Amino acid sequence: MPTALFLSPHLDDVAFSCGGTVARLAAAGWRCVLATAFTRSVPHPTGFALACQADKGLPADVDYLALRRAEDAGACRALGAEPVWLDLPEAPHRGYGSAAELFAGVKDADDVWRPLADRLHALHREAAPDLVFTPQGLGNHVDHVQLIRAADAVRLLGAACWYRDTPYAIRDPAADPAAGVPTGPEFAVPVGAHLAAKLEACAAYRTQLGFQFGGESAMRDRLSAFALAEGGGESAERFVGRIPPTLAGRRAVWLEDATVTRTGGPRAGSGGAGGSLHDRPR
Repeated sequence: MPTALFLSPHLDDVAFSCGGTVARLAAAGWRCVLATAFTRSVPHPTGFALACQADKGLPADVDYLALRRAEDAGACRALGAEPVWLDLPEAPHRGYGSAAELFAGVKDADDVWRPLADRLHALHREAAPDLVFTPQGLGNHVDHVQLIRAADAVRLLGAACWYRDTPYAIRDPAADPAAGVPTGPEFAVPVGAHLAAKLEACAAYRTQLGFQFGGESAMRDRLSAFALAEGGGESAERFVGRIPPTLAGRRAVWLEDATVTRTGGPRAGSGGAGGSLHDRPR
């Protein structure tokens, strides 16, 4: 059974960004491991950390991350994935004191990437993934940047497929990846047959839907419309990267009808074994 490892900064990023691809691989017989970096419960939050749950309508005595881990478990059931929680604190518990600071660059004293790299190394050794999916860092949230840095330290990124962080990609479809992340080549994975599973998984993150999308109905509408835009009229999810040569014989398992386009060029043909992946303009 081939294995795909999906790396998520927070408890929802993979589902929102590339949940259709997770569901597609799982349906094709892949073991899908969804590992989330920043999942630790921190008792008695204060300041900005407390505000991050209060603005979602949750009182101070609720264990916010325990609630989110339960949501993640439900989402993974919908996708056919195995959840792994790497138990590190989110940025508001690491000295970031406002929403603006989350997007203003990594603080010098924030070395969370080091223990995260240790956890990723152990996970990689256990899971032995054939494919690794990691965020592009669209939006430059510090937790996304630190996950990329940790994955780079463990040398996971040479064979990575870089997903487009959503909903950041919805807000700014032309957003640039984080520093050091490649901008091409790019491919698209059709997910129309698995969009319902993705949306069901995303709906499991109930604490996030109002804040991120304005509610469940709006989430379903916006993610469905975005998938159509990403595929040029066919529901798809887009990635930067190349399938590792060692997987050339397996590519047809999930990319047999993956298509991308060139500026002014024809629609690409089959992405199966022996086919090629074409650049797609951002």
